[in-house]
Amino acid sequence: MSDLIESFNAAQVNIKTLSSRPDNMTLLKLYVLFKQATDGDATGERPRMSDFVARAKFDAWAEIAGTSKESAMQQYIDLVNETMA
Repeated sequence: MSDLIESFNAAQVNIKTLSSRPDNMTLLKLYVLFKQATDGDATGERPRMSDFVARAKFDAWAEIAGTSKESAMQQYIDLVNETMA
C-alpha cells in the first residue's frame, strides 16, 4: 500500500510539470479520481443547475461511487502516465 501512496503522490507532482494543459475531459477525470482516492464517495448536496462546473464535477464523482480508494489511486496514476506519454 505504501508503494501505491508514493506513486500516487508522485503522480500528483508529475501532472503539474506538463508543458501543455490537458483537455477538459482529462482534467475532469483527474479531479474525480483524485477526490475518490482522497475523500471516498461523493457527499453533500448536488450543486445547483446554475453552477454547471461544480455540478459536472459532483455528477462525475458520484458516478464512480463504490470505487475503492486504492483503485482510484491506481487509475489516477495510470491516467497521469498516459497523459504524460
